[in-house]
Amino acid sequence: MARVALFTHPRCLDHDPGDGSPERPARLEAILNRVAEEPGVSIVTAEPIVDLAPLRAVHPEAYLEYLAAVSRGGGGALLPDTAMNGATWDAVLAATGAVVSAVQHTVAGKGHAFAAVRPPGHHALRQEVMGFCFTANVVVAARAAQERGCARVLIVDWDVHHGNGTQALIEHDRTMRLVSLHQHPWYPGTGAESERGVGNVFNVPRPPGLEPERYVEDLWAAVREAVEGWTPELVIISAGYDSMHGDPLGGFTLEPDHYVTLTHRIREALPAVPILASLEGGYAPARLAEGVAATLGALA
Repeated sequence: MARVALFTHPRCLDHDPGDGSPERPARLEAILNRVAEEPGVSIVTAEPIVDLAPLRAVHPEAYLEYLAAVSRGGGGALLPDTAMNGATWDAVLAATGAVVSAVQHTVAGKGHAFAAVRPPGHHALRQEVMGFCFTANVVVAARAAQERGCARVLIVDWDVHHGNGTQALIEHDRTMRLVSLHQHPWYPGTGAESERGVGNVFNVPRPPGLEPERYVEDLWAAVREAVEGWTPELVIISAGYDSMHGDPLGGFTLEPDHYVTLTHRIREALPAVPILASLEGGYAPARLAEGVAATLGALA
């Protein structure tokens, strides 16, 4: 078995939205404790970014300055469900460093990678926070990959919530394709099948409580449609584990083995294409950790 690299940074633990938020440091702590036991995983402490260029490729300078100022001023609630503390901006810089380092690793042919980061990113809009998210990690990763020669990027989002921020940021870009499986109707209310962008968006909205195999097969059918006649040079997984059975913020029924199945299918269908997964949701920490461990095993 090849080793798979997990990129992270301790500062990602310091972001604390406050009591009552399900997006808490215990999520990442559980992952790191769990994967420390895995012989096939190399945990890499990535350097936080100093130059904001990777973030500026996706978000306006004024928006980034606003986030930094709020955090360095002690933080506060930007939305009822999305708050910063004094360490949030440093966590954003660390998360960005981890996803960019993971891109460099995969694009250099060193193997698949996982970015275990927080805050998550797939709800973040160009210049708006949303749903625990401040900056769009997977889109930042995609742009960084394109700067390094990956002309076409496929994003697969299996979080239980629609990645509305990711869709809004790439839906007019024919060099990227997005496949998203998500609960519907559910937060944030977007992600209808009719939302196709420029033909590069493949939404799979499904109700809660279906048999897990139905979710797996429907997502896989959409991935196959997305890559028909269009081969990506990098696959980025928006890896949200709130799609697991029993998560407090979702009603899907997936188990760890289903992420193994999906990851293996992507590897088999696109054997020469590197895969980078970046952490999104998952709000039952022990279950989240098992889902991540299963994905890492499939990547290795």
